[in-house]
Amino acid sequence: MNLQKMMQQAQQMQQKLAEMQAKLEVEEIEGASGGGLVKILINGKHLMLKATIDESLLKPVDKEVLEDLIVAAYNDARNKAETSAAGQMSQMTSGLNLPPGFKLPF
Repeated sequence: MNLQKMMQQAQQMQQKLAEMQAKLEVEEIEGASGGGLVKILINGKHLMLKATIDESLLKPVDKEVLEDLIVAAYNDARNKAETSAAGQMSQMTSGLNLPPGFKLPF
């Protein structure tokens, strides 16, 4: 492979990375816990956008349960976001023949 071709591939990769990052900012992932009683909406960059709590949980004695459900819903959304981002990165780099263990972005 010549240097010019490698530079072209690097530029294409940089452009694809920028496109993927822009896509992650607008992607919305919902996580849930407690059978859907608590829902968290995050974007692909793991920023929480919205929290929804079922009214049945809004009792003072359930404060600790509610706090645990919020954490679980956020973690569910975050795991889904990471899986989505990893899948997109895998698709983007599938034809590059990168060495094992090579991680992007650099």
